[in-house]
Amino acid sequence: MIVTYKLRHQFDLLDALQKARQIAEFAINNRNKLSSKEVAHIGLKSAISNQILRKYGRNKRCKSIKKVNLIVPSQSIQIKDKLLKIVPLNLVLNISYLPAFTKVNQVELSNEFAFISVEVAEAIVFSPTGYVGLDRNATSHIATLANPSNGKVAKLGKSCSHLRNKYRNIRKSAQKQGAYRFIKKQLDKREANIMRDINHKIAKEIIQYCLENKVGLVLEDLKGIRKQKLKGKKLNGIVNSWSFYQLENFLTYKALRYGVTIFKVNPHYTSQQCSRCGMIGVRDKKIFCCQQCEHTDHADVNAAFNIAQRQMFGQSSIDRDIDESLSIFPDYEKINTDKARSGNVQRVL
Repeated sequence: MIVTYKLRHQFDLLDALQKARQIAEFAINNRNKLSSKEVAHIGLKSAISNQILRKYGRNKRCKSIKKVNLIVPSQSIQIKDKLLKIVPLNLVLNISYLPAFTKVNQVELSNEFAFISVEVAEAIVFSPTGYVGLDRNATSHIATLANPSNGKVAKLGKSCSHLRNKYRNIRKSAQKQGAYRFIKKQLDKREANIMRDINHKIAKEIIQYCLENKVGLVLEDLKGIRKQKLKGKKLNGIVNSWSFYQLENFLTYKALRYGVTIFKVNPHYTSQQCSRCGMIGVRDKKIFCCQQCEHTDHADVNAAFNIAQRQMFGQSSIDRDIDESLSIFPDYEKINTDKARSGNVQRVL
């Protein structure tokens, strides 16, 4: 599998980047002349100019350019003593602190960063000794992890709802002031970058937990959820801004890298079915109550246990309680389910 590392460099590449932009503009305007001979007068090395010509000249949907990076192929890269040398530009990068890899595919250089794409060997998949369920949500915590084998629960990503609300309010304020179209792209990019970082951290900690406990990860198959007919402008907006698929992608490639197995189950009634007796209960926002066995739980926690148990197929969950040993995420919240047996709603400690 291919992994890209982002490293900050101190090189002055302003002149080379300006030449790269000229070559990219030439490629867009002359798609039938994608040869380094055609742009030799610009003065950039042919190994790099060829990559830029192919990237922009063959992309027929690309009509204009805002930013162009220098693209260096593997043939123009040498590695010796943990130093990566970019031959056409005569630059050297220290890669001693990067994890082991088998091959460098290419290096992209911006004015500040070097993006090093390498091939790493996929880990041998281990046989899971159990399963943990992950319930992804559009509101409140974006992920709830539950382990039926020991009854432990962790809620992750509480800040995401606050983030969405913050930028939604900023957009509303900008619309009233007539400045929305001037700041829309800036706001969207900033929000997307923060969400991407949060999803990366959550995925990393979930996979780390699976590795430490030798368990498989079970997800709901949410394909096509945005095509469902929803009621209300607010609910549609929440679902359309839900980054569940991005989190799934991050989990998938990290799982491939470390040998964790991911399973998918049918999402129907995961938050309405009781995780203890299996009967359909009543869900009111984030509260679940089973009228059959009188079990009361947090709806997301109940769903996470159901997701795990659907993969386990028939194994019953044990009494769920939390101790101080669960610390898989820096800002997770522990859930106490001792009171659930007496009919009280679960509270966050």
